[in-house]
Amino acid sequence: MKRSFLLIFLIALVSLIYIIRLFQLQIVRGGNQNPIYGATVKIEYDYPERGYVYDRNGELLVANQLSYDVMVVPKEVKQIDTLEFCKLLKIDKKSFVKRFKKAERYARWLPSVFLKQLAKEDFAYLQEKLPKYKGFYIQKRIIRDYPIKSAANVLGYISEVNEQKARTSNYYEQGELIGKMGVEAQYENELRGVKGKKHFKRNNLNKITGSYKKGKYDTLALAGNDLTLTIDSKLQQYGEKLMRGKRGGIVAIEPATGEILALITAPSYDPNLLVGRKRSPNSVRLFNDTINTPTFDRGLQAMYPPGSPFKIINGLIGLQENVIDESTYVYCKHGYKYGKRKNEFMGCHCGIVGRPIRLKTAIAKSCNSFFATTYKRILDKADNPNIGIEAWNKHAESFGLGNYLGYDLPSGRKGVIPDAKFYNRWYKNRWRSTYTISNAIGQGEILTTPMQLANMTAAIANKGFFYTPHIVKKINNQSITDSTYTVKRHTTIDKEHFPIAIDAMHDVFTYGTAKWYQVDGLDICGKTGTAENKIKIVDGKKVQAPDHSILIAFAPKDNPKIAMAVFVENGGYGSTIAAPVTSLMIEKYLTGTTTRKNLEDRMVNFSLQKEYDKLIKKHDTIASGTK
Repeated sequence: MKRSFLLIFLIALVSLIYIIRLFQLQIVRGGNQNPIYGATVKIEYDYPERGYVYDRNGELLVANQLSYDVMVVPKEVKQIDTLEFCKLLKIDKKSFVKRFKKAERYARWLPSVFLKQLAKEDFAYLQEKLPKYKGFYIQKRIIRDYPIKSAANVLGYISEVNEQKARTSNYYEQGELIGKMGVEAQYENELRGVKGKKHFKRNNLNKITGSYKKGKYDTLALAGNDLTLTIDSKLQQYGEKLMRGKRGGIVAIEPATGEILALITAPSYDPNLLVGRKRSPNSVRLFNDTINTPTFDRGLQAMYPPGSPFKIINGLIGLQENVIDESTYVYCKHGYKYGKRKNEFMGCHCGIVGRPIRLKTAIAKSCNSFFATTYKRILDKADNPNIGIEAWNKHAESFGLGNYLGYDLPSGRKGVIPDAKFYNRWYKNRWRSTYTISNAIGQGEILTTPMQLANMTAAIANKGFFYTPHIVKKINNQSITDSTYTVKRHTTIDKEHFPIAIDAMHDVFTYGTAKWYQVDGLDICGKTGTAENKIKIVDGKKVQAPDHSILIAFAPKDNPKIAMAVFVENGGYGSTIAAPVTSLMIEKYLTGTTTRKNLEDRMVNFSLQKEYDKLIKKHDTIASGTK
């Protein structure tokens, strides 16, 4: 009797535990459980329209177009005529097996992209036939369209979410689209919108029997936010046109706001190449092009010696540190002798011999002797080069050099403004100011990006402050309010020191090295530069390559509207290519036209491809060990 009672008690206890547990799972938790985790629920997504992108003047840069993907849920696929299905999709059986296995690896119960971006002419026919192939369906998506074949480096592109991203994300699923590079990546959350969801019940035969919980969990798709960029599309396209046949970067900024007016890299590519089914083969070709590197944004990522434009910074630091003033002068004897050895001589081509040279003239005529003298005085001021170079470094970095500027684009490089630690490691704590004398003329160990030089130019134009450069002006027609881009950043140079530098930069375009490219009525201020270019080819070997052509400029002199930096790789003197390109772009932006058709045609048709081919040939010669 006791045994019988004990057995009945145990059965009752176990039954009660099961009932309580089932009540907890189905009633208590079931009402709040996300249906995505239920095997009896199927979710269909409604993909939102991605936000449109416009330039500062309202010109459409990025639009949308419909795309159709064939999706598969591996668990739902029953026996099908594989050969017939392959013929329908215009693929072979090997491709079918590969795609299906990939979908199974991701998740047998979740949808995966089986065949992306059907041709429009195939869509209607396939839609008719597809119901007989259980587990397969067509999903509409939005892909990008670029009406203007320009600014690929600025805009970026969208591509499929890979398996790894899908597994770690609570938003994306494999095969969905996500922004890559440029604005598409940086502003992904704003552009993508919100997916709509519909939940359906299905029975034990996997057939849909109706809406789940009367649509309680269903949501509507919300379109992404539109972006208005700071870019002036006409200026961007014009700069790209002028840079045909050349390599380099151009950055133009509005000094009063920090808004990026143009961000040009050359060579570039048509952004439509990375759209649709042609994206994959085109991306392989573009990203594997190690010679022209069209996907490398030279405006943000290429680091070059700044050359003579950096002399302005050294002059301003010299004034701030009280080692020179406006009346300080030096004599130039075709260069600057900084040691006893024969090779310790820095040549100069200012052309002023036997007459005193002061700061204003030194900038206009680019006198190496004056700035070598100034730089040595800055470092030797405290009788300790470590203290001197730390002060110099602090001043230079206050212009946004040697560090990330913080702009709203996902790529960029810091550049180099060396400090005491840098040289103590290099020279094992035994060095003097003359060891680093090349820094005086923007060579040595200094490296800058075109973006940094353009920002430096804006800071000079503003007499000592700048706004962090940025590419987005409005989100859904609302101006940006982020303090990162709306608060002034001041340099360490007092405002009173800038007028002489600005006057000298104006002289560069009136009687100096860029005098042939001044435009009547615009009062352009600038500084040409020619950066020596020794490049590593193979196994660390360096060869002398043609110098880079550089120019920084802003205009007009009073109340400047545009500040620019132009780098043309292997372009020679700054006055040869960089100066006319800059002059034409400034005229185009400020007046809306160009009056010097001959100069424009010459720059558009001028190609440096022969120089680049020579470098490739030199690389191949050294690599093969031939002479």
